[in-house]
Amino acid sequence: QVQLVESGGDLVQAGGSLTLSCAASGGDFNGMVMAWFRQAPGSERELVARVSGNGQTNYRDAVKGRFTISRDDAKKMMYLQMNNLKPEDTAVYYCAVGDYGVTISAHSVQYWGQGTQVTVSS
Repeated sequence: QVQLVESGGDLVQAGGSLTLSCAASGGDFNGMVMAWFRQAPGSERELVARVSGNGQTNYRDAVKGRFTISRDDAKKMMYLQMNNLKPEDTAVYYCAVGDYGVTISAHSVQYWGQGTQVTVSS
């Protein structure tokens, strides 16, 4: 049974930093695209960053230069380093696994984590 478990969410002040972690189990995710999504209250779930099986990364414009996504396939882990956090980053952050392509969308996600809350105070 595939399981994705996020951790690292917290309440931080604007300008602060957090690192989210995603622990994957129950499957072999080598070569599959992995991503972080987020969903704020009243908003749709949106793609924050993705990393393909060959290490290609892509970020939404709002987080470029502040967030860094990475993966460690040997440990079956994925991370999101978030710096210079802003109140608009407040959301539940979800770990996701897609397919063997490079891109991912909410519709192509095969596995979701349960989410971890990030709250940024002004």
